[in-house]
Amino acid sequence: MKLNIFTCALSLALLGAFNSFSQDASYLGTKAPKGAKVYLDGTAKSLHKNWQYWEGPRFSAEMPIKWPEVIDPVDGGPVISSNDPAAAGGKYGAADIVTKDEFRDFEAHVEFFIKDEGGNSGVYLQNRYEIQVLDGDYGTHGMAAVINEHLPTSEEYNGIGKWNAYDIQFRAARFENGKLTEKARVTLFFNGVKIHDDVEIQQVWGGPNSGIDGGNDGGKGITDTPGGLKLQAEGHDVYYRNVWIKKN
Repeated sequence: MKLNIFTCALSLALLGAFNSFSQDASYLGTKAPKGAKVYLDGTAKSLHKNWQYWEGPRFSAEMPIKWPEVIDPVDGGPVISSNDPAAAGGKYGAADIVTKDEFRDFEAHVEFFIKDEGGNSGVYLQNRYEIQVLDGDYGTHGMAAVINEHLPTSEEYNGIGKWNAYDIQFRAARFENGKLTEKARVTLFFNGVKIHDDVEIQQVWGGPNSGIDGGNDGGKGITDTPGGLKLQAEGHDVYYRNVWIKKN
């Protein structure tokens, strides 16, 4: 059958429109392995069941958690937005959420979507060590950095309006007789590509408002205390879904 120029153009336009609203990648939608627990499936039900506000020095929100359930712009399913009103203006620590469960060594999968330019959040390991989530910045304070310490070995961010995924392998700091003997380490895959390979993490950055031990000896006084996985609210539409964690 012959197709006229208009039909061909329409078909191409529809194909382009479809592609702009779909995203198929092997690192997205990864199912929790045996022994793992899904902490956030994009619904408010999973949010309120598994998470709580981190009540640090700057905490100014009130229960229940105000992170809203919104519609996924890509596939129309439920997702959770980090845009808590208490964190307006970039007030980190005011309305961050952390898992009720706490961890030492663990593996985790976190999917996130940044809606607008400059969107800012963060994924905190043990409520201490930040893996940055920040549109428009590539550096030791930028996207996928182990903040202020390790630059990603490659740029794998998909950009605004696209889903991204962190796959995390975390080894907690080691102690003997209460004394720190080994610092924490992390391996991180970003959108399926290894960008941090068993790197050592020196300290907690950002002061007491950032997480556990942030105000202890300038963030260098790491203690032998487990912590949850924390997601940061900074007054931006950063969406989360499919967050699972497996204790090791």
